[in-house]
Amino acid sequence: MAHKKGGYGFKQLKILRKATLILMRNTQAEQYGDFIWKAKHINASSILNINDMVNMDRPYFDDISPRNISAVVDETAILRCRVKNKGNRTVSWMRKRDLHILTTNIYTYTGDQRFSVIHPSNSDDWDLKIDYAQARDSGIYECQVNTEPKINLAITLEITAENDLRERNSEKLYYDSKAARAKILGSTEIHVKRDSTIALACSVNIHASSILWYHGSAIVDFDSLRGGISLETEKTEVGTTSRLMLTRASLRDSGNYTCVPNAAMPASVRVHVLTGEQPAAMQTSIASVSSASTAIIITCLIISEVLLIQICNLAQYILVHRSLS
Repeated sequence: MAHKKGGYGFKQLKILRKATLILMRNTQAEQYGDFIWKAKHINASSILNINDMVNMDRPYFDDISPRNISAVVDETAILRCRVKNKGNRTVSWMRKRDLHILTTNIYTYTGDQRFSVIHPSNSDDWDLKIDYAQARDSGIYECQVNTEPKINLAITLEITAENDLRERNSEKLYYDSKAARAKILGSTEIHVKRDSTIALACSVNIHASSILWYHGSAIVDFDSLRGGISLETEKTEVGTTSRLMLTRASLRDSGNYTCVPNAAMPASVRVHVLTGEQPAAMQTSIASVSSASTAIIITCLIISEVLLIQICNLAQYILVHRSLS
C-alpha cells in the first residue's frame, strides 16, 4: 500500500533524524569538553615542569658539612662549602664580624695570607682554608652565591687554645730552644720616611708551624682600621721565612717589632719613622762621633805637647852634659 506524503512513516523518519543530530551534537560537546580539560591539564603540567627545570638550574648548597667547626690554635681550619649548579655565578666567603669579603672564587681579598680557597678543578667545592688559626679568627663566616636573591651558608668557627701536649712533647715537634731561633734579615735598627713602606723579614732555622709579629706587646692586627698590612710566610728547605709589610708608614708605626715563631726563640727589630731628612738617632750618632773625634784630637795634642817637652828637656840635658865634659 502506498504512503502519502506527510503520512506516519515520513514523520517517524524525520523524528529519528532529529534525534540523531541531537545525539551527535551532545557527543561532540562531550569530546570537546574532554579535549579542553586534557589541554588545560597538559598546560598546567608543562608549566610545573618548566618551573621545576628553572629551579633545578639555580645554584644551591649541598649542605652535607657541619655548621659548627672547631680547631686548635696554630692548626689549619677548613670551612666547607659545596655549591651545585654554580654556572657563571660567583662564590664568595665573608667574615660576618666586620663584613669583610675574604675571597671571591679562587681570589683572596685580604692582606692576611693565611686565608685561601681550596677549589679542586671541575669540582663543586669552595672551601675556606685558614692556616695557623688564631683565637681572633673565631666567629661566623658566610659562603655566598650572587644569585637574585643572594643565597648564603653560615659556618661558625671556634678556635680553642687547648694544645695536644703529648704531640707537642713528641720527638717530631720537640725543638731545642738554643738551636731553634729566629733571626732578623738585615739591620735590627731601621729608619724609614713617613708615608713610605716598612718591610721587615725574619728567618727561622726550623719549619715553624706559625710565626706571629708583635708591635710592642700587641699582636700585629691585619684587619685593623689602619689597613695596608700584609704577611707572607714561606717554607724553605732549611726553615721558614716571614715577611711583614706596612704601607703608608706613620709615626704610630715606630717602635719595637718582634718575630715570634712557634717553638723557637724570637728576634726583634727597632723601627724609626722619620718626619725629616735625617733621623734623630743618626744625628745623635753623628754628634757622638764628632764629640769623640774632638776628644781624640785634644788628647793627641796634649800627648804631643808632653812628648815635645820631654824631648826638649832630654836634648837640653845632653847639651849640658857635653859642655861639662
